[in-house]
Amino acid sequence: MSEDISGIMQDAESKMAKTIDVTKEEFTTIRTGRANAAMFQNITVEYYGAPTPLNQLASLQFPEARTVIVTPYDKSATTAVETALRESDLGVNPTNNGDNLRLVLPALTEERRRDYVKQAKNKAEDGRIAVRGTRGNAKKAIEKLVKDKEIGEDEGTRAEKDLEALTKKYIEQIDQALAAKETELATV
Repeated sequence: MSEDISGIMQDAESKMAKTIDVTKEEFTTIRTGRANAAMFQNITVEYYGAPTPLNQLASLQFPEARTVIVTPYDKSATTAVETALRESDLGVNPTNNGDNLRLVLPALTEERRRDYVKQAKNKAEDGRIAVRGTRGNAKKAIEKLVKDKEIGEDEGTRAEKDLEALTKKYIEQIDQALAAKETELATV
């Protein structure tokens, strides 16, 4: 395999691996029966006119499986944090204790579990689309090498087969992560 093809393949593989990491991280933001810090990762709070991530404004504690205590570092931001939590897709209504906010995550209903599974499937499909996009870009690069006669057609065909195998491997990893998340969501 020529250096050009190995470079294209390495680049494609690293991009596909990053896609897997991003997809798995997206899965962690989907709520399951237990509270975890990743659920709050995408929540931003309007703080002095700028959208600020919640984890930069407050500490999170998890005393029980479905209870979260949010303690803002700046007490003047408590109202803004409370509003951001109420408007988030977590479906919670924070209780303001003066110093902190107490969240009790509602038990997941069957309908809510189905919604979360649907969300997970959408995130998995986004990951698959990204992997296929990477494959398409790599395939174009290989075809360009063949067209410019930098490599032979046989070598180009072999590289495309290797690229297909690589794509299949990463799509299977996304499918496995999705199956694990679906199982996690189905567990009461």
